[in-house]
Amino acid sequence: MNAKSAFRLTDVTLDESIGRSTPDVEHERAVAIFDLLEENSFTPEGHAGGPYHLRLSLVDQKLVLTIMTEAKEPVATHILSLTPFRRIIKDYFMICESYYQAIRSSTPSQIEAIDMGRRGIHNEGSQTLQERLKGKITLDMDTARRLFTLVCVLYWRG
Repeated sequence: MNAKSAFRLTDVTLDESIGRSTPDVEHERAVAIFDLLEENSFTPEGHAGGPYHLRLSLVDQKLVLTIMTEAKEPVATHILSLTPFRRIIKDYFMICESYYQAIRSSTPSQIEAIDMGRRGIHNEGSQTLQERLKGKITLDMDTARRLFTLVCVLYWRG
């Protein structure tokens, strides 16, 4: 196994209390997990290598990342306050709602403008996630973006 493949996720699960949601949210969740597993860079600090399984959950308004090896051996559990994400997530939900409405009734240029704003807020959330995980888990930007989508899905129950 090469070093790059050792520092990646091969399975991601969301807390079982997360129920079904709207078709748009379910689509975002499925695409984020698929894309994340297709290509990611996930390096828990101080660990020799995976690949890894990640379980995301919300406990007392905190994000819990439980990391295990493929053999289900515990690697680390990180608990992050979601306070730094609240405004970003709220803004992201509002613009996503506008985006989904625009897809159904707006011109391509209007949809593109809303999507640019959506991507900007998404990047801000992804960068915040990378900063909050600094010294715990190293992620590339694409991995952080997909994980931020999943953090949003934990909140966004429809």
